[in-house]
Amino acid sequence: MRNNSVRKSRACIRPEISRTGMTPEGKKGASRGLFFTQHLAKIVVNDVFTNFTKLDLSYLFKESYDNAFLENVYSAPVISLKELPWKFQSLDSKAMRIQYKTLKEYLQIAKYLKIMRDFKEGVSRTAYFGVVTCFFYGKRIYVAPDRDTWQGYDPKWEASQTDMEIN
Repeated sequence: MRNNSVRKSRACIRPEISRTGMTPEGKKGASRGLFFTQHLAKIVVNDVFTNFTKLDLSYLFKESYDNAFLENVYSAPVISLKELPWKFQSLDSKAMRIQYKTLKEYLQIAKYLKIMRDFKEGVSRTAYFGVVTCFFYGKRIYVAPDRDTWQGYDPKWEASQTDMEIN
């Protein structure tokens, strides 16, 4: 879904509830085991039944979801990576935002938060409008592009093998 030829300007939101788990065979996937131990092996399948046919999921339609998502992201308090270790606990907000403008800034943030740093055609893993959502000690973190300068995915953004190694 991150390849331009497949994406065709479409997007896919990822579920908060994992519908699949990882098995040892996952090491043989598209990443050839590159991220398996550090990230993918930790994915577990949800074991609590949810009857999605009984839920009102209309908020997931693109015209509703995009506006609500971007409002949540860009109304969250901004915190710098340098401030994160000590300031995040003092914020009352359940979510906060760390902004990036460059590939280098994004990779530094991703490394600190231990989120995957790979790109396909300029799209980072799980990104939606350039925003990657993760959790840091129970608080939602939006790693988001600067809204005033972001002009869409840049296919030249690719992390080198060195950038992706976990240190």
